[in-house]
Amino acid sequence: MLTLLIAQAATLGATNYQVDMAMRAPATRPSFADEFDGAYVDAAKWRYDTSRNAQGWYNNELQYYAADRGKNVRVEKGALVIEARRERLSRARVRDWGGQDYTSGKLVSRHALGYGFYQIRARLPCARGTWPAIWMLPAEGKWPDAGEIDIMEMVGWDPHVVHATLHSAAFNHAKGTQRGAERRVATSCTAYHDYQLDWRADAITIGVDGRGYMRVANDQPGGAAAWPFTSPYHLILNLAIGGDWGGKKGVDDAALPQRMEVDYVRYWVGKPG
Repeated sequence: MLTLLIAQAATLGATNYQVDMAMRAPATRPSFADEFDGAYVDAAKWRYDTSRNAQGWYNNELQYYAADRGKNVRVEKGALVIEARRERLSRARVRDWGGQDYTSGKLVSRHALGYGFYQIRARLPCARGTWPAIWMLPAEGKWPDAGEIDIMEMVGWDPHVVHATLHSAAFNHAKGTQRGAERRVATSCTAYHDYQLDWRADAITIGVDGRGYMRVANDQPGGAAAWPFTSPYHLILNLAIGGDWGGKKGVDDAALPQRMEVDYVRYWVGKPG
């Protein structure tokens, strides 16, 4: 029994889940999609998250997330644009401004989505201090117990390296036990790429352009603390500035504004198995 417990503890501490495997989007029509071919952000599909503007955002991030402000979030030439800018607002004009020196945007899907295949085609910023992300959080529950799925994160001081990560009560960055992997995408900032998630009850696979580079199987001890990924999550698109990770080497103010562009979001509902 002691040997088993030691082996389990070693497994719980593992962080590298690198693979190289094929991923393919279903050939059927998506269950949910936004092609961003209209004139404005579709309010029936997305909401703005401004919940922590006044007190400041997690991870010591430096941005103010604007709501329905074209300078920061807009649809332009068939793509969603989330733009980070170096600017100070005024509490007299913007009640929830928390004194930030940067503005940006954060969109959250109106509806929670679950098991299935996700494909988000995006072009990323590479300036030092930028922190673009495509990720998911549950509709209810506290972090990290209820889980987090990071389909794509990239920090501008380490450009062209994208990260996929899962967080839970047992596996998270606060403990240094998060489960993840990374992949170099040499043209991440000059070309669009497909960032993909295949979410099933028995495994989560994350990849780019049809190649999975992280796979975590639901075969670990720990119950819900290790695998809380059983309920629908909301999809999140945002561009943070600075923070504990994104701002590790400072912010290049001269390089701003910077933008994350999303050509489309597509989701195919899947069976649990």
